[in-house]
Amino acid sequence: MILNHFFESPVRASMQQKKEKYQTSNSQKQKRNGSNRKGQQPREKRAEHKVRDFKEKVSPGRNASHKRSSGPEKRSDMAFSKKKPYTRFEYEDDYIYWCRKCNLPLTGEECGGCGGKGEILHLTQPADVRLCSPYEREVLTEQLLSAFGCDPLGDRLVLLNKIPGEDKTDEVLVDGFIFGVLRFELSEMDYSFEPSLQGAKILLKSAEGRKVKLKKTNRHLNGKNVEAGLIESFAGNIKAGDFVLVTAGNLSGYGVSYIDGTDFAARNPEKPGTSSGTGVQPEVRVKAEPAPSPETGTKILRVRKVDNSEVFLHPKTPDLRVCIEANKKHLQALGKNAINTIRGIVSRNEYRELPVYVSFSGGKDSLVVLDLTRAALKQREFKAFFLNTGIEFPETVKFARDLCREMKVPLEEMSSGSAFWEQVEKFGPPAKDFRWCCKVCKLASAGDLETGKGACALPGEEGRQKNGNTIAYLTIDGKRKHESFSRARIAASETNPFVPAQLNIFPIRDWRALEVWLYIHWRGLSYNPLYDQGFERVGCWLCPSALAAEYSRVKVLHPEMHARWNTFLLEWAKKRRLSEKFVEHGFWRWKELPPKMLKLAEELGISVLAEEKAETFEIEVVGGISPCKAGGFSVEAGVKGIREKEAADFINMLGKTVYAEELGMLLVRTKNGTVKFFSNGNLLVSSETKEKAVNLFKETAKQFVRLSRCTGCGICEKACPVDAITIKEGKPHVSEACIRCGKCTDSCVVTRYFEKIVPGLDEKLKV
Repeated sequence: MILNHFFESPVRASMQQKKEKYQTSNSQKQKRNGSNRKGQQPREKRAEHKVRDFKEKVSPGRNASHKRSSGPEKRSDMAFSKKKPYTRFEYEDDYIYWCRKCNLPLTGEECGGCGGKGEILHLTQPADVRLCSPYEREVLTEQLLSAFGCDPLGDRLVLLNKIPGEDKTDEVLVDGFIFGVLRFELSEMDYSFEPSLQGAKILLKSAEGRKVKLKKTNRHLNGKNVEAGLIESFAGNIKAGDFVLVTAGNLSGYGVSYIDGTDFAARNPEKPGTSSGTGVQPEVRVKAEPAPSPETGTKILRVRKVDNSEVFLHPKTPDLRVCIEANKKHLQALGKNAINTIRGIVSRNEYRELPVYVSFSGGKDSLVVLDLTRAALKQREFKAFFLNTGIEFPETVKFARDLCREMKVPLEEMSSGSAFWEQVEKFGPPAKDFRWCCKVCKLASAGDLETGKGACALPGEEGRQKNGNTIAYLTIDGKRKHESFSRARIAASETNPFVPAQLNIFPIRDWRALEVWLYIHWRGLSYNPLYDQGFERVGCWLCPSALAAEYSRVKVLHPEMHARWNTFLLEWAKKRRLSEKFVEHGFWRWKELPPKMLKLAEELGISVLAEEKAETFEIEVVGGISPCKAGGFSVEAGVKGIREKEAADFINMLGKTVYAEELGMLLVRTKNGTVKFFSNGNLLVSSETKEKAVNLFKETAKQFVRLSRCTGCGICEKACPVDAITIKEGKPHVSEACIRCGKCTDSCVVTRYFEKIVPGLDEKLKV
């Protein structure tokens, strides 16, 4: 039975079994965590970074709604995300309800169990809260046991709420309050758990490790550094940078340690140590003595939050079945509204004769949409189509085929075959900001469906008009606004900017992941087994947008797939004199590294600047011109044979140039758009209109050809009216004096033969 399977895992073992497992593996875990990896900073330094990060962070609630309390601890006590320099979308429905009587999360205000009204529980945005999967529960258990020697949560319902962070980062919700944050640390490539104030108080009731007892004091402790003189006992299993449980008289809470427990013992050799007898290292006890002033003494830890409040776990521990029953009425209403949305749009006069498809990815959202469409279109033929990129998980491909067969829904599978592996040598690994793979592996197949080149021929002239585009078919899609800030504004239906003949319908756009999962279990639907194996999303297995935490699971579940991709990445990095650590910590997933990754590279001592090599000039366009999520249009390409430094000294004739050598990027701002050229040869041109983007790309390509084929004849020098061009060592250099009149380009012999040197550019651009 699916409902039972969802929470069947080693988590259900008794606490004694968990402790035994912990005791046998704890020493190995401590050795692993305590090792100072090559290129990484000592734990003491990383502890200072962790405290510094805490001081820089702000409350996740940057609007008034987030300042409200969600239990004994106000949200401002949980500082998990940095301030952003831009204004992003703010969700109004950033909350769920919690029935305090039944101890259950509610997707609607009324509890279907007791009939009472739930209490509002505010969430960090985008507020896409979900049920904790079996694997995630095992990870949480391991973290609690290895750190604190206990797991007080047992078989309680645990929810996870995705929040901004380096990688996989989730608030852990239990009994209607935030228990802490479970995050994947890119520096360690492993998980860590940070308790909240309430979580620390719960853990202190049964913890056997990472405890620090302070002497009773009248000093204000919150946010303060603590010196050795104020410490009464310090657990021996503490490592620098660890989150620790703190008590001081009737105050309790948590903080961050600056040093190891063994270092503390070494600094206090006269202090006796005691062992807890549970596998946790001895605790060092300190004799009572006057505390030094804040300006003196060695910093031992920083207190984050302590107070004198009491927190208890709820006496009721309902299971998933009870939770579904309590939410059944609301789930029925959600389903009915979604069905009406599908029927309402599909039944419009202008769309009645058009083919209907369900965009089925094998994921949870498209699964729900497929089930809803079956209910909505009992009298209308529809099909599911699955874009097989050739780099899908085998579990996903099998699930998509099996489910459609089980549901008796016709499936059109569009396959890209080996397209990714054929193109990756040209363009290098795809990146979050250079996703050429989507164009090659997805849009090409979607275009086949549109034009009738694939397995299903669709009408063209018989389509109807919407916003100037011919609508050839309707697609019911599972996108949701709470998935990410970029999807926050999706409407009930939209034309597809990449495939204009397609009208997308989004019937579950307002649903959260929690509602999706409750619906799946309520309906007893089979779902992709990868969700139980540690994956929040089930797209392409090597997607740069996937989390590093998920990619680490590929190594465990599919070692042969992981080995193939990792071998390519290492060879690609080696050619550019980038280290194995560059690959290990996932820096390949960006062309233009965000601040968090630049900071991580600095902390780990990893160079992120690729070494350029001379090559024969080539320019390869990726899939033509396409709309940008942020607006406008872009063209992506791979360039060989042009050194970034050479381009920086020459490309001034296009626009104002900024060369960031340490970042491996050249940026050119022109009146028609921007040009970004990266040290690994990737080129990205963007503009507000398709025509301007094409023209700017052509002009950029033309200048690159000039640079690569320059003979040093000096004609351009003579043509320049402001003496901005000089020839140095056979290569042209353009100074900031350039007025961009274009006379040097017009006079260049190379540009006269541009069409022959780069033939078929319009065809590659699809214009």
